Amino acid sequence: MFDGIKRYFKVRKNRKSLKEIEYHLEHILHMNDDILADSVKREGKALIEETRLMDSGKIEDSLKFIEKAPLRAAKIFPKTNFPVLREYADIIAVAFSVAFGIRALYLQPFKIPTSSMQPTLFGIHYVRDENTLPHLPSGLNYSLFSAQRADLTVKRDGYFDIGSAQTYTHMFFFDRTRFKIGGLGYDLPGDRDQVLKYCFKVRNLKDFARLDNTEFKEGDVLSNGWLSLGDHLFVDRYTYHFRDPRRGDVVVFITENLPCGGPGKFFYIKRLIGMPGDTLKIVDGEVNVKEKSSDKFVPITDFNVKGLDKVYSWKGGYHGHLPEECLANGAEVEIPRDSYFMMGDNSANSSDSRYWGFVPRRNIVGNALFVFWPFSRRWGLVDTVEPLDVETTEGFPQMELQ
Repeated sequence: MFDGIKRYFKVRKNRKSLKEIEYHLEHILHMNDDILADSVKREGKALIEETRLMDSGKIEDSLKFIEKAPLRAAKIFPKTNFPVLREYADIIAVAFSVAFGIRALYLQPFKIPTSSMQPTLFGIHYVRDENTLPHLPSGLNYSLFSAQRADLTVKRDGYFDIGSAQTYTHMFFFDRTRFKIGGLGYDLPGDRDQVLKYCFKVRNLKDFARLDNTEFKEGDVLSNGWLSLGDHLFVDRYTYHFRDPRRGDVVVFITENLPCGGPGKFFYIKRLIGMPGDTLKIVDGEVNVKEKSSDKFVPITDFNVKGLDKVYSWKGGYHGHLPEECLANGAEVEIPRDSYFMMGDNSANSSDSRYWGFVPRRNIVGNALFVFWPFSRRWGLVDTVEPLDVETTEGFPQMELQ
């Protein structure tokens, strides 16, 4: 009985070894199929077939085969330098190919650059410390909320040294700005323009020049909050291959050949307001539309388009659409064929089609799909979050509550 049990485990061990040899031989053939000569492939397949036919019950014969199989395989297949490294390189190459293929054809990551789509989507912005974000260690605040602490209290009376404001790169990725007040150095997150905006309330070059004559007192709190690096989202590049953009879509497009673009290729994100053939005007802060097939204007909210109800809710910072430039003072604008009219939800602070005109169909990249970072109330499918139940007031401070 003992001999029978001993034989069973030997047979089982040999069977497992034969399976492993077969697997490795097939793996070598598969990984090197494009570089092996036909004669080598034939010899390799013959060895695999011999492995399959080997009877593990014939213990002595199978043991001899198992011992010699690696040597026979080494003679058949050419030796490769750094085989493990090569295999990992192949895996990485395939992974990159898949990733770039997905990016090119389906999903493209995109970072919101400005505040023009607030409060639907946020660009780089300052968040006041009013219980908006929890007081977590800096690493956690950044990883969860893309927020860097921006805290400055003046430590000595003195004047702001306008020439000392210099932006530098911290840890290869993060912009920070150094400057001096009263001879003491300070350091805050963001480039110079961002720091001057949230710390010194500078809006233009004239205000910046006046800073050189501004005196600050010890104890003045210039910033007490965070600089958020904005929403990061995936753009769906796939859908618009099968259907045209629709009114109300949050659309990403390139500025190439547009007056707003300048040299190079840049990405903008806005809400699609006007379709080809539409005539638009703004009445009492609301876009009115006369479609190509119609002879009268109707409020854009009559189209029951997703997202536009928020823009005209006057809650949580939403404030309708303001009449500016080509739509100022009751002016009308007709949209040409194969072009669209784009506007930012934060129309008081948006450079959009009111200023630089129409977006051709060929410039459209895709529609905003999913906010993947930070983990704010906007995380998830784009344009699905209801506005805060707070009435919008002058200056729109409600935007900073989000």
